[in-house]
Amino acid sequence: METFADFREQSLPLIEKEMESFINDHTTNNQLKEAMLYSIHAGGKRFRPLLVLATIRSFNKEAQTCDYQVAAALEMIHTYSLIHDDLPAMDDDDLRRGKPTNHKVFGEAHAILAGDGLLTAAFQLIAISQIEMHQKILLIQLLSKASGIQGMVAGQAGDLQGEARALSLTELADVHEKKTGALIEFALLAGGILADQPAEVVDLLGMFAQHLGLAFQIKDDLLDATSSEAELGKKVGRDEALNKSTYPGLLGLEGAKAALNEQLTLGFQTLETLKQTSSEFHLELLQDFLKQLQL
Repeated sequence: METFADFREQSLPLIEKEMESFINDHTTNNQLKEAMLYSIHAGGKRFRPLLVLATIRSFNKEAQTCDYQVAAALEMIHTYSLIHDDLPAMDDDDLRRGKPTNHKVFGEAHAILAGDGLLTAAFQLIAISQIEMHQKILLIQLLSKASGIQGMVAGQAGDLQGEARALSLTELADVHEKKTGALIEFALLAGGILADQPAEVVDLLGMFAQHLGLAFQIKDDLLDATSSEAELGKKVGRDEALNKSTYPGLLGLEGAKAALNEQLTLGFQTLETLKQTSSEFHLELLQDFLKQLQL
């Protein structure tokens, strides 16, 4: 299997191309297009779309154009969520990925519309892709669930409501499973579906995603509490300033680190189970996603 660095270097330009070309080709208002592309071009780790493609590659399958389109659609939804998260009515952030946030450059109204545009364009992109119809319908259903009122939007609502009171550890995990974990779970499920895997394998990918998603959020909480603005490309200490419940806040730094390590361990174990279940599966690329979250 190729190294993760090689996989990332090969995949990223194709993800970027799909997003940029779709926005350029289908957005009729130039200022709206500029606002959408501003946040797309701000970069980022592209964790979620790379997960889609890494899952497909883990079953010894080469990604096709339609696979890059699904990956791009997922990142467009993630980018929309960041634009809206940064708004004054939400987290009120001035900096994202080392650049002024969208509403600081284009104003609140156009930032809202840029987010709306990316959200709806994501579903249009999947709808016109050359995917088998039964898979396309399933992907649209799963992405709607992950990004909407059973997933990310519900998690964002819970996160906002948690600013008014202290959440229990169970409540906090539920918020994070929806706000952060749902799109990560979609990435793994989509990869399994696009790789034509049986239901038992897709279910195990979903289980792995739950551990990966929670580990991702715990690590994010730890970075907000311990890193600098230069390292993260955004203001740090925002969770504390907004009175949000976090893993370090509930468990302390050492307790949060232990919780992170527990989820990572469970994730590695689930990949081993996947390897035993599917003779096609190679675990190295997905292991690397877990390794990125290790302290």
